[in-house]
Amino acid sequence: MLNYIWLALIVLAMVLGAFGGTLDAVTKGAFTAAEDAVMKIALPLVGVMAIWLGMMRLAEKAGLIQRLAHILRPLMTRLFPDVPPEHPAMGAMVLNMGANILGLSNAATPLGLKAMSHLEKLNPIPGTASNAMCTFLTINTSSIQLLPVTAITVLAVNHGKQPTAIVSSALLATIVATGVGIVAVKLLEKLPAYRLPVAPPAEAPPAVEETEDEMPEELPKVNGWWMAGIYGLLGVTTVLFLFTLLPGFFGQWPFLVETLPGIFRRPPPATAEPFFLRFLNTLSLFAVPFMLAILPLYAAARRVKVYEEFVEGAKDGFHTALRIIPYLVGMLVAIKMFRDAGGVQMITDALKPALGMIQYPPELLPLALMRSLSGSGSLAILTDLVKEFGPDSLVALTAATIYGSSETTFYVIAVYFGSVNVHRTRHAIPAGLIADTTGVFASVFICRAMFG
Repeated sequence: MLNYIWLALIVLAMVLGAFGGTLDAVTKGAFTAAEDAVMKIALPLVGVMAIWLGMMRLAEKAGLIQRLAHILRPLMTRLFPDVPPEHPAMGAMVLNMGANILGLSNAATPLGLKAMSHLEKLNPIPGTASNAMCTFLTINTSSIQLLPVTAITVLAVNHGKQPTAIVSSALLATIVATGVGIVAVKLLEKLPAYRLPVAPPAEAPPAVEETEDEMPEELPKVNGWWMAGIYGLLGVTTVLFLFTLLPGFFGQWPFLVETLPGIFRRPPPATAEPFFLRFLNTLSLFAVPFMLAILPLYAAARRVKVYEEFVEGAKDGFHTALRIIPYLVGMLVAIKMFRDAGGVQMITDALKPALGMIQYPPELLPLALMRSLSGSGSLAILTDLVKEFGPDSLVALTAATIYGSSETTFYVIAVYFGSVNVHRTRHAIPAGLIADTTGVFASVFICRAMFG
């Protein structure tokens, strides 16, 4: 399907550009997108991926990934029945989902690419997406979102009275979208058009052997001193978390104010934050530094050579970033050409009458269409809508909810499948688009009920 979509975007861009007199913009957009794919996405991703893939290697060598997969086995085995319960892919997928839920996109992408590499090792038909890959991609494109940071920021910088109001609406919309996406991907995988071809027996190694290869060797127990250090870090982090979460309460103690001025002398937020949102913001603030500290400490306690293993894992970040460049260039160029040729506007004009019949705000249609294609394009549309209608209007709040409850599906498909050289995506795109569409309509109805 991806072949036909890519070809259609390219050909339609040329035809529409010729008829509309925008061929210059189409040409310029193609080269701009190619440059952005390499210089603004792939290369900056190298450093981020090196950090997280290095940390993932430490977690694997220390046995943390397998332990995490074991804890969440009941849920994960139902979502991914083709993946062995103790396989490292399970733990990597859990970490990716957790990062997505908390809005930690810098951590989510490298963790997701690591999960895809594990899933590819279990894939009996290289080059063709497995059922587990399609399910994982669908969950990624419709991930439950606790804190839509970017959308909140757009409302806040435009002086919205309550920019955090979309936290609850985005959470509800993503819950609906994720549920529908999971149902869709499970139903689509059973259709004849998307059914996996039968692989020759020689190409399908037993899952048990693969799992044994991925499992770490027997690790030494953590002695008392190392445990004291781990618990000490947990204790200090918990205390500092509480100080940051409740500065009004702990700030009454002069000793703490003098000892920790960085926490208690921060400027107050522009608007009063609900406790739940303040908790999520504080959790997001501490999540990444805590993981970067606790993973090497625990690995060292397990006698893992932390620096050497981190460097080995970080090397994968460079190679993975190079591998996805052609896929990024191809997809982003096609999308940019189609957009600059006026394709999105053409679809918007065609769908307006039908959507008007179900009371769908026509102002939101360009954002809904662009969201699956381009993150920067949809962000620009969101910003324009907020400025035009005001940050506290129903249109702006709904647009922010749509942005926070959906994903750039084609970018995710290109990056994740490109990292493991999967060309036949099967039902991943239809399932992802179904989840995106559900998130858009759920956002409209939920915001109308909450803010209308």
